[in-house]
Amino acid sequence: MEHSYFGEKLAVLEVKRVWGFLRSNLTLTIGVLLFIFISMVAVMAPVISPHNPAEMHLEERLSSPSASFPLGTDQFGRCIFSRILYGAQTSFFIAIVSTLIIVPAGIIIGMYAGYFSRCDAFLMRLADIFLAFPSIVLSIAIVGVVGPSPAGIILSLSIPGWAKYARLIRGSTLSLKNSGFVEAARAIGASDKYILFRHILPNSFGPIIEIATLGLGSKIISISGLGFLGLGFQPPTPELGTILKDGLVYLQTAPMMALSSGGMIMLFVLAVNLIGSELRSITDPRSDTIEL
Repeated sequence: MEHSYFGEKLAVLEVKRVWGFLRSNLTLTIGVLLFIFISMVAVMAPVISPHNPAEMHLEERLSSPSASFPLGTDQFGRCIFSRILYGAQTSFFIAIVSTLIIVPAGIIIGMYAGYFSRCDAFLMRLADIFLAFPSIVLSIAIVGVVGPSPAGIILSLSIPGWAKYARLIRGSTLSLKNSGFVEAARAIGASDKYILFRHILPNSFGPIIEIATLGLGSKIISISGLGFLGLGFQPPTPELGTILKDGLVYLQTAPMMALSSGGMIMLFVLAVNLIGSELRSITDPRSDTIEL
């Protein structure tokens, strides 16, 4: 009974601590809540959407918002609201999958480049080649070769995207590999793999999380940019960039097509930028922000 009482007390104190942290970091709170909202909307698109995104109602084409069609219909009579929800799901899925590929690849390449000097020059020159070109240019070239399929879009985002993470983690590895705690671990016989993943990597998580969070927004913009150029998901698959491109033609007769798709892109990028900027402040040792 006493154990249960103290457990409840600790839980209450932890809730108050988290609440105090969120109140002192309003920007981060807004960004997290907005990101959670967009994520839930994207994941629950099949439940929330009132219509099939590919279903045509030709008699209702380019109609105004109504109870049946909350954002109106497009040029084929498809529900814009349903297509925005499914388009957000598509873009969100591609952005998450490509991030889960890019970040581990960049971490491993950067750690090994910084820790083992023999491969540093080759890997960093390779990274310089990818960083020399705007990522969207390389993505367009790759999609043009492999085709505008989901796998092709993920590949086009992943191939040029690892370099900045490799550069970042390499710098952290170079500054940490001769530090006291790493030398102590090496002195007691710890392997290179153990040192890399148990000592160097945990001390580099702050900037990695920050850059990865901000990178989600740039990936959404890249995915939408490919769709806007006709190199993204092909019709009838809904995608925010494609909806935005189609909506510009009907901006005067059906403005909700362009406004809703552009607004969804803007909200997603705003959410991750708010989170990323606050994470930068929290993880920056020169910041006065109180960490949790």
